[in-house]
Amino acid sequence: MPAPRLWLIVPAAGIGQRMQAEQPKQYLRIDQRFILDITLSRLMDSAPFSGCMVPLHPADHWWPDTEASGDSRIQTCTGGSERAGSVLSALHAMAEQVSEDDWVLVHDAARPCLHTRDLSNLIDQLYNHPVGGLLASPVADTLKSAGTGELPEVSGTVDRTNLWRALTPQMFRYRILVESLEAALARELPVTDESSAVEFSGNMPVLVEGRPDNIKITVPADLALAGFILSRF
Repeated sequence: MPAPRLWLIVPAAGIGQRMQAEQPKQYLRIDQRFILDITLSRLMDSAPFSGCMVPLHPADHWWPDTEASGDSRIQTCTGGSERAGSVLSALHAMAEQVSEDDWVLVHDAARPCLHTRDLSNLIDQLYNHPVGGLLASPVADTLKSAGTGELPEVSGTVDRTNLWRALTPQMFRYRILVESLEAALARELPVTDESSAVEFSGNMPVLVEGRPDNIKITVPADLALAGFILSRF
């Protein structure tokens, strides 16, 4: 049998309301480049991907202005209203190109600070695994649970011993990821990332430790922080 190939999905159909910007956060700029272009180029130039699918919002009009739009390795499709729907749409759009045991890596469009060594380590650690896994970072901060109210009070301190922050990329076999997402969405389960869908299917993903500076740009302050991190690579 041929060796499993690597494929990339970068969901970019979100509108990024918390950024308080005129355009989705993936189309904000760091050093005159779209965040989406930085993210895509860092991944596509760092691993032997056979192709990439980018799910876009139906009303997206920024994509034609990106560097990535001229890359023949990158295709687009219409995304969904939520991340899980966008990823499943991309998986369906790739169906005729991908084998069921191929690897699919899903990475956040607004996470441009992935270190190439983390990407290589994720692929190396999981390549022969039957299911897959994800980059994650052990929780370092003390965690508090809170009560309700306008000024919520601490209701307890949470044991962080076995807690990890889920990062991306998340890397799974094509068939397992498709079936897991289809089943979870059909049952209306709370799918917050690809790993959660796979977990609902009864498969337990592997945690591969990644750098904590693999941040997701969510609020305006993250933009400057991401620019600083990228300047240090």
